[in-house]
Amino acid sequence: MTSQPVERVGFFTDTSVCIGCKACEVACKEWNAIPADGLDLLGMSFDNTGQLDANSWRHVAFIEQPATQPDGEMRWLMASDVCKHCTHAACLDVCPTGSLLRTEFDTVVVQADICNGCGYCISACPYGVIGRREGDGRAWKCTMCYDRLGAGLRPACATACPTESIQFGPLDELRERAAARLEALDDPRARLYGHDPDDGVGGQGAFFLLLDEPEVYGLPPAPVATTRDLPDMWKHAGLAALTMAAAVVVSFFGRRR
Repeated sequence: MTSQPVERVGFFTDTSVCIGCKACEVACKEWNAIPADGLDLLGMSFDNTGQLDANSWRHVAFIEQPATQPDGEMRWLMASDVCKHCTHAACLDVCPTGSLLRTEFDTVVVQADICNGCGYCISACPYGVIGRREGDGRAWKCTMCYDRLGAGLRPACATACPTESIQFGPLDELRERAAARLEALDDPRARLYGHDPDDGVGGQGAFFLLLDEPEVYGLPPAPVATTRDLPDMWKHAGLAALTMAAAVVVSFFGRRR
């Protein structure tokens, strides 16, 4: 009896309904036993984590936008960021120990017991998602609650989100839902980010509906897998090596004559 292939799953985060409650951050930390970040607010923001790293696998950004017109109103943009679980994951390509792997759900996880702390994955990630934990040295990031998925449960963050800003399910189904939501929102500034399989990372396993440019949220506007050109580089390097070897052989036999 052959097992049926598992459908790819992912996150769709609709930032238009995010209220910045941080329930996702708390649920993620509690379920995965992640160390605390501290309670210091950063500058003039309500953000106390600042970015994704080894101790923040979910990060709720608070972006205050002043009014652009005299009679206009300021607005808050809030969004829960997370590892993108890229289709073409550069972190996977560069890991020398096999610590990073792609699961049967087509998500990318770090096996901490195999990680040697080399940091290659950190520099390879185009989103700056992965970090090394102080006092530990190993790389850590979102696993999309791999242990929960195996038990038929949703990730902790999606379960805790009170507004369904974080939605979890089959990726193709989420893309259809996101397209319908974008159309219904009818906001000229709104856009989908990371949903396109033809983008620089082959599409994200965690994508977003944003209410402004990606840069406003601290996201790269056109992310590219940092290992995308490696096959061509190795090909050219191999041809160069063969050419050099041929030149050495020709030179050697030319001298003998």
